[in-house]
Amino acid sequence: MRIRIVDAFTDRPFSGNPAGVLLLDSFPDDSRLRAVAAEVNLSETAFAHPLPAGGEADWALRWFTPTTEVDMCGHATLATAHVLHTTGAATGPVRFATRSGVLGAVTGADGGITLDFPTSSLTPLPVPDGLAKVLGAEILAVHDTAAHVGDLLVELRDEAAVRGLAPDHAALKAHSSRGVIATAPAADPGRGYDFVSRGFFPAVGIDEDPVTGSAHTALAPYWSARLGRDELTGLQGGARTGLVRTRLRGDRTLLTGHAVTVIEGELLA
Repeated sequence: MRIRIVDAFTDRPFSGNPAGVLLLDSFPDDSRLRAVAAEVNLSETAFAHPLPAGGEADWALRWFTPTTEVDMCGHATLATAHVLHTTGAATGPVRFATRSGVLGAVTGADGGITLDFPTSSLTPLPVPDGLAKVLGAEILAVHDTAAHVGDLLVELRDEAAVRGLAPDHAALKAHSSRGVIATAPAADPGRGYDFVSRGFFPAVGIDEDPVTGSAHTALAPYWSARLGRDELTGLQGGARTGLVRTRLRGDRTLLTGHAVTVIEGELLA
């Protein structure tokens, strides 16, 4: 197996969100996929193989954290599209068959990749008991997201509150099936982004994910409604950050970012 480590939602190495990518002839047993993902030990490892011509999708795609398979992952999808195009394994638009339906990826002339994902629903919730204490910050609003995302979207007072979070990761497991996305408006939109976020996913083995594409299918409609624009840019991350450009198109959300391959090698085991 040829394996690549790709930094997604960034145009510079050692930033954005790293994902493992393996292009295969077919999927081996799930136990093998889980073992590889655990060995890679990144927030997501993507496995893809080509599908017969003429179908609704071109490649089958699955994503695994170090502990479990997930229904949707944005940064590892972007990383896979990047590998397909930089290696010549695919040209033009690519359609992926996934657990969340068919997801599209188009590479632009500047190397930016636009993903076509389903827009998440948002259901207002009362602030769960104990969540503010676990996060260590005042909570202004909480929304539940669609099943394929599975996060709580939590608005905090300001950008400084999001950046300063140091949550109790173990205690967060009790509050969401996948994770918690904390967000706030940008302190200064002139710096090139409209909102900030951080994502914590201890329930699936990831204390903090630097840049979560799938979460932006909920962040995009949330902030588009608040800011009155369908095209926005989100900055996500703590020590390591990346940018996601979002375009809301009704029941679909377009997510655009760059990617950089930083490691390439052979899986020998």
